[in-house]
Amino acid sequence: MASNPQSRQRVRKMAKRKTFDDSADEDTDKEFSLEESPSGDEADQDDEDEYNEVRQEFEFFDPQPAMDREGIARLLRQLFDSDASSFHLGAIADLILSQPTLGSTIKTDGHQSDPHAFLTVLNLKEHKDLPVIKQLIEYIGAQAATTPNLLPLNHVLDPSSGSEVGLILTERLINIATELVPPMYDMLLEEVSWAIDDKEPYTFTHYLIMSRTYLAVPSTFNERTNRPNKKSKPNAKEGIEEGHSMYYFHPEDEVLQRHATLHGSFEHVKQPSEGASDAKSTFHDFGIKTRGHLILIEAARFEAAVKDLQSEFQDNSITVDATVGQT
Repeated sequence: MASNPQSRQRVRKMAKRKTFDDSADEDTDKEFSLEESPSGDEADQDDEDEYNEVRQEFEFFDPQPAMDREGIARLLRQLFDSDASSFHLGAIADLILSQPTLGSTIKTDGHQSDPHAFLTVLNLKEHKDLPVIKQLIEYIGAQAATTPNLLPLNHVLDPSSGSEVGLILTERLINIATELVPPMYDMLLEEVSWAIDDKEPYTFTHYLIMSRTYLAVPSTFNERTNRPNKKSKPNAKEGIEEGHSMYYFHPEDEVLQRHATLHGSFEHVKQPSEGASDAKSTFHDFGIKTRGHLILIEAARFEAAVKDLQSEFQDNSITVDATVGQT
């Protein structure tokens, strides 16, 4: 007897495990670089500095409710930065894990290890009565109200607008290469399609991506320690001379913005203490001031945005195995 198509999709969603294609010879395995940034006198060296490379295998998984709560909460703390204490991050993690057939994590030591990255989408309208979602909507609205580029966002978030907004939350550790991001977005598109087929509430009109950027700002380190200034790295100097140019923690954001209705960065509500910008920088001539960042994309343009990501950061060695673990 043929199985019901809906059931077949549900089994696939529940069972899928996402991994690298490991069919290549060991000598030709994909390499990812975890660069060790120079510090102290090493900051004066030229671009010929040598960096160590660490070979690492990454695996894609569905969210694991029994194992991923603390890991996802830590990544959320990184995403919200100095404003993280304003949110019940455990409650957000619980909501993410309540939909284990939607979204992905990246791990390095099997499904029981901590996630090094995650990506998911939350239906703001469906969960609007949850305290943590109310708080998120108010937070986003308040930042939009004080940021000209984001001001129209409040109309989209207004319940009377009829919009269905999917809030995309994603964060990763520094050693997760950007090439690993397009597969997560591609899988999200597929999972949302499956969910819609299953009559689940994921028919969005817009996707709102929460991200973060930073400014290169003059350092106070030398002033506080009476040390002479050292030569700045070119990109840091450029950031200071051009009035604190903005940089992206997530390079894919620049691609996604090509398809956006609006996008913009905003100041965190809770400003870090003096010297905090220096603590986030390796070089003493400039500091890093982090900011929140929002990107709004109409659902009709989201698939094209994901395809653009694939073209920009294409890596043919990354594949999805949707059969591992099925019975």
